[in-house]
Amino acid sequence: MRVRHDRARRAWVAAVLSAALLPLGASPAQAADGPALTVDPAAGHHAISPYIYGMNFADEDLAADLGLPVRRWGGNATTRYNYLYDTTNRGSDWYFENVPGPAPDPAQLPDGSETDQFTEQDRRTGSGTILTVPLIGWTPKARDYTCGFSIEKYGPQEAADTEWRPDCGNGVKPDGTNVTGNDPLDTSVPAGPEYVTDWLAHLTGKYGKAADGGVRFYNLDNEPDLWHHTHRDVHPDGAGYDEMRAQTYAIASAVKAADPGAKTLGPVGWGYQSLTLSGLDKQTCDREGGDCWSNPPDRAAHGGVPFAAWYLQQMKAYEEQHGVRILDYFDEHLYPQQTGVALGEPGDAATQELRLRSTRQLWDPTYVDESWINEPIQYIPRMQQLVDENYPGTKLAITEYNWGALGHINGALAQADVLGIFGREGLDLATLWSPPSATDPGAYAFRMYLDYDGAGSAFGDTSVQAASADQGELAVYAAKRTSDEALTLMIVNKSLTDDLTSTVSIAGRSGTAAAEVYRYSADDLSAIERDDDVTVGSAGFTETFPASSVTLVEVPADDGPAASACKVDYSVQSEWGTGFTAQVTVTNTGTSPLSGWALEFAFPAGQRVAHGWNASWTQDGENVTARNLDWNRTITPGGSVTIGFNGSVADANPPPSTFKVNGAACT
Repeated sequence: MRVRHDRARRAWVAAVLSAALLPLGASPAQAADGPALTVDPAAGHHAISPYIYGMNFADEDLAADLGLPVRRWGGNATTRYNYLYDTTNRGSDWYFENVPGPAPDPAQLPDGSETDQFTEQDRRTGSGTILTVPLIGWTPKARDYTCGFSIEKYGPQEAADTEWRPDCGNGVKPDGTNVTGNDPLDTSVPAGPEYVTDWLAHLTGKYGKAADGGVRFYNLDNEPDLWHHTHRDVHPDGAGYDEMRAQTYAIASAVKAADPGAKTLGPVGWGYQSLTLSGLDKQTCDREGGDCWSNPPDRAAHGGVPFAAWYLQQMKAYEEQHGVRILDYFDEHLYPQQTGVALGEPGDAATQELRLRSTRQLWDPTYVDESWINEPIQYIPRMQQLVDENYPGTKLAITEYNWGALGHINGALAQADVLGIFGREGLDLATLWSPPSATDPGAYAFRMYLDYDGAGSAFGDTSVQAASADQGELAVYAAKRTSDEALTLMIVNKSLTDDLTSTVSIAGRSGTAAAEVYRYSADDLSAIERDDDVTVGSAGFTETFPASSVTLVEVPADDGPAASACKVDYSVQSEWGTGFTAQVTVTNTGTSPLSGWALEFAFPAGQRVAHGWNASWTQDGENVTARNLDWNRTITPGGSVTIGFNGSVADANPPPSTFKVNGAACT
C-alpha cells in the first residue's frame, strides 16, 4: 500500500488545469457549505469488535496486507462438503455437481484438504477462521464428478453443462417444470452429528482447539431457507421451523462437545425475509402468493411467532435445559435489494446515489427501502431487538453482504460507510462476500479502518458519539483508540460532485493540537494520501472534504485539565443479602469546566449494577461506565456531581481500586 504526501503539487496542477478548462471570465467553483458535524468523545462508548472487518475467501496477500481479523469459508458450495474426499457439491450454482477440491495429494486425505489449506492460511496471516458445518443432512459420497440430475437417467432438461459434463442438467424439464423424484444418493450420503464430530476431531487434532489457536468459529450451514432451491436435488422441501430446531440442536451441540471454546453462528439466513419466514413458508408462499404472505402456514403452526424470534427462543430453551449455550452469534445475511446495487458494477449516477443512500437500511428507522421490500428495515437494530427479546447475550453477525462496485470509488465509499455503521451500531462480526482484489478501491475502504498510514495505524476500538446534520450527504463515525487515546474520525463525502466544507465540533477539548489527515478519493485510486494537518482547538476544526472521498482525521489525546483533573469518592451506603447501594461523587479539581463526562471503573469481585440514577449506566463484564445526563453534563471547576446505583454481589463486596473520567485516572 502507498501513502502519498504530494498534496501541494497536485493542488497546483489541478488549479492550472481547472483554470485552463473554464470559459473566459469564469471563476473556479468553490466548495459548498457542508452539514455540521459533532463529536462527543465522552458519550456513546462501546467497544468496536475487530471482527466486523472480515471477508469471505480473501487471498493470502490481501489478508496479510490488511491484517484481516477474520475470514469465512462459506457459501452455497460449503453446505455439502466432505472433508474425507475434499469434495463439494455446487448445487444450483453449477448443475448440482460434485466437484473435487484442491488437495495436492488425494491419497493423504483428509490431510491437505481445501479446509485444511484455508485454516493454515489463516494461521499464517493471524486471521480467525470461520468454517461451515452441514445441517442439511447430506454430504458428497465420493471424490467424483457425479451430478444430481443426470440427463440420461432423468430425461431432457432445459440446460446442461455442455462444456465439461454434458450429462449434468439443471434439473428443469424443457417445459419449465422441475425434475422431481430424483435419488439424493446419486451424489450424496447422509451426514449427521457423527460426521461433524469426526471432522472436528481432525481439525482439533491438527490445529488445536479454539482456545489454543484452532478454528474459532463454525457457521451452522449456509442459507437453509433457500435449500429447496439451491440444493433441491437432496432437499426439495423448504426447511421448516421444526427441522431447523432439530438440526441445530444436533449439530451445534456436536460442535460444542468437540470444542467447547468454539463459537457457533446461526441460522445464517439469506436476507431480510429470513427474520420472519422459514424456508418452508418461503417456498409455500412463493408458490401460492396472496394471503399466504400475511399468514404463512408454518408460522401459524408455531403460535404465529416469526421464524427468527422462534429460533432464538428455542436456542435459549436448550441452554436453560442443558446448561450449554449452543448458539453464540445470531447470523443473517444481507444483500441490498435495490436495483443495480449489490454485487454489481457502479452504474449510472442515479444508481451510484442509490447505492450510497441504501446503506441507511442498516440503521435508519425513517428510511423506506427502495426495493420490493418498500418498508423500513433498520437491520442491525432489528436484529438486536430480536436478541434482547428472545435470547439476551447472543452476539450479532452478518457473514455475507455486498454493496457492489468494489472496483470503483463509489463502491469504496459505500463500503467505508458500511464499516462505520457496523462499528457505531454495535455489530459483532461481519464478512464481506466476494472480496476485492488488493488494488481495488474496495480494499482501500478496509485499509482506511485497518492500516490508513501504511504503518499499522487503525481506526479506534471504542466507538464514541458522532453525528452529522445530514448523514446522507456527509457521514461521520468516531472512535477512541486504546493504545494512545487518540480520537479517530472517519468522514465520508457521499456527494458525487461537490466538495463540502464543514465545521467539526468536538466536545470537552481544552487544548490545541495538530491532527493528521489521511484521505482516499477519486483523485488517486491507487493510494491513501497524507494530507495537510488540521489544527484542532477547543471548538474543533473546519475542513473541506472532496467529493467522493473518505477522510480519516487522527486527533491526539487531549492533555488539558478538563480531561484529567478529577477526584472520585465511592462509598457503599447499605448492604443486604446479595444486594447493596453505592454512591459515587465525581469532583472537578481542575480550573476548566468538565463538559461531558464518562466515569469508568472495574468491579473486582463480580458485582453487577442492577439499577442506577443520575447517570446513564452500562456494564460489560467487570467494566462499568456511567455517562452524564443532559442536566448534569457540565461540572464546573471545584464542582461535583453525585450519582448512585443498586447492585448485586455474589460474595465479598470490595470497592473498585481505580477510576477514570474521560479516560484519565482520577485521585
